[in-house]
Amino acid sequence: MIDYKLLEALATVVECEGFERAGAVLGISQSAVSQRIKTLEVRLGQPVLVRSPALKATPAGQRLLNHVQQVQLLERDLATSLPAISEPSTRLRIALNADSLATWWADAIGDFCSQEDLLLDLVIEDQDVGLRRMREGDVAACLCSTQQPVAGARSVYLGSMTYRPLATPDFIQRHFPDGFSPEALANAPMIVFGPNDQLQNRFLAQCGFQGSAPHHLCPSSEGFVKLALAGMGYGMIPEIQAQQELEAGTLVSVAPDQSLRVDLYWHFWRHSGGVMDRLTRTLTNTHSLNR
Repeated sequence: MIDYKLLEALATVVECEGFERAGAVLGISQSAVSQRIKTLEVRLGQPVLVRSPALKATPAGQRLLNHVQQVQLLERDLATSLPAISEPSTRLRIALNADSLATWWADAIGDFCSQEDLLLDLVIEDQDVGLRRMREGDVAACLCSTQQPVAGARSVYLGSMTYRPLATPDFIQRHFPDGFSPEALANAPMIVFGPNDQLQNRFLAQCGFQGSAPHHLCPSSEGFVKLALAGMGYGMIPEIQAQQELEAGTLVSVAPDQSLRVDLYWHFWRHSGGVMDRLTRTLTNTHSLNR
């Protein structure tokens, strides 16, 4: 029989990225957290955490984390018929991309979270790599651009976001005075969300450009738009995020004929219980995304 206090310690250490912070969350000492992890590893006969160079779950630890996520959701369903075991609220850990969070996400799930008394622990990941968090057992669900689910999970298509290469008219006049060309692309500063952001590379490849270009790194969707408005570069910005700027003409497309469509898929563990089923129905019923 699995001791769920040990699994809770494992999940908290991974979420907090450290033993000291995990102890503060659990209300026990750092040494007590370490002892629980050690006890779990002794019972399994193998490690559940890799301590160096960075703290992360081993393959065995990842399987246990996946199990913990599903058990927590199933316990919520059980509490409906057995109120005595219920906690004040449930916390659901989800990975999603920053652009969705900055645009349609809150409107889509706000009422649902209030009605279900559901708390969210959101992990921001690029849409191309968010599934990694789920594969590692760190989250119960994720929103990403990959259709193929990991083993034991399902994926549901939610819709798509259209991105356009936007900049100020002055920026375009300075960096593209002779129009859209490979030479201009090689020298015009880009704005990139982070090292895992592939939208710019996909745009350049779509334009037939091969090579590198100068770029700013800006890990904030709101900051991304502000840098573009400040004339610091051009970047792939969702149409739904820049509607006002496009209508006002403060941002325009560097390449009016070019855009990127990013499909978004909702991934969640099978047999995660009623709350996940209801959340999935809520997301599939949203009209915020293109379909």
